[in-house]
Amino acid sequence: MKAINLFIAAILLITGCMNKEYIVETVDNPPFRPNVEFQGSEDLSHPGFQKLIDKYQLDTIFHGETDEFKRILLLRHWIKSVIQINDFGDPYPGGGFAEGILDAALQGQGFHCGHFMKVQNGIMNAYGYVTRTLGAGPGVKGGPDGHHGINEIWLNGYHKWFLSDAKYDHHFEKDGIPLSALEIRDEYLKNKAADIIKVKGPDRIPTDEDPETGTSKERSAQTYTWIEYHTYNDMFTAWPEHQTMLSMYEDDYFVNNTWIWGDKPHWAYAKPEFMRLVRDRDAIEWTPNTIASEIQIEDDMAEIRLISETPNLHTYQMKEVPSGDWKKVGGSFSIPLKRKRHELTFRTMNLAGVTGPEHKIVITRKG
Repeated sequence: MKAINLFIAAILLITGCMNKEYIVETVDNPPFRPNVEFQGSEDLSHPGFQKLIDKYQLDTIFHGETDEFKRILLLRHWIKSVIQINDFGDPYPGGGFAEGILDAALQGQGFHCGHFMKVQNGIMNAYGYVTRTLGAGPGVKGGPDGHHGINEIWLNGYHKWFLSDAKYDHHFEKDGIPLSALEIRDEYLKNKAADIIKVKGPDRIPTDEDPETGTSKERSAQTYTWIEYHTYNDMFTAWPEHQTMLSMYEDDYFVNNTWIWGDKPHWAYAKPEFMRLVRDRDAIEWTPNTIASEIQIEDDMAEIRLISETPNLHTYQMKEVPSGDWKKVGGSFSIPLKRKRHELTFRTMNLAGVTGPEHKIVITRKG
């Protein structure tokens, strides 16, 4: 009888093992917003990027700094230290190329905001930091109604875009978080930027009135009342054949007002073929380097598919607790489920070795 009972117990144990049920736990991952608006990206295999790093010895700027945001601010500060401001220097030398601009700047030539924008775009992308070019202006009839060229840079650690102005070596923050152009615009339209600060240089020094220009924080923030994003994100790679197309956020303010530039409506109103109106804010603030996942579980196998919008994607990486070692994985793969709990972490890596925000998947066995 004892042998029979043991035999029955063994059968029950085997049956229980064969009917394990795994579930995918809900995890608070960084949100994934696909790129449905912008076209192309800089090609990091372009030899011009490495040439910028080598020719201007940009690696010497960091002094061992490894934090992504701090490295970006050090690079921006270097650009500011090399290029003087000259808003009235037409015709400018350099042909619009980042290298040509820097060569002339090192000889004492000054440049306007658009040149700072091009150089910052080239240098940041050279290091694998996803960077885009844009223009902005206060757009007020009777003034101020100028135009300003700047960049937005994707911060993997903050999982967001931030507005980076190389001409003045500043950006805006709220509660220690760097702000995007649209976030600055929100704050200006809400209460004239009363709740945010303008910070200058790699040390992020709060600066209400710019010592170089005398421009107040409020007036600087007003610049982002109107924003045009360059639809084609390949200015360095494609120049001088870069295609002009402007993506603009079409909210109620845009619909009910007119962007004035140089005492008249922005030129794109008369040439609508160059203007793309975007109603979905998420389309503007898409999330490069960020992962979404699809998981299917069948018996003791998990089928995982990774999805991302990563310019110059080199590979996905995975580590599994408790090993802690990153290893390469493909975009789709299978994992055998052998333990009660599987905690997996994924990230993207681009051709420059920059890694994106981490994405977690947790699979547990019920019971």
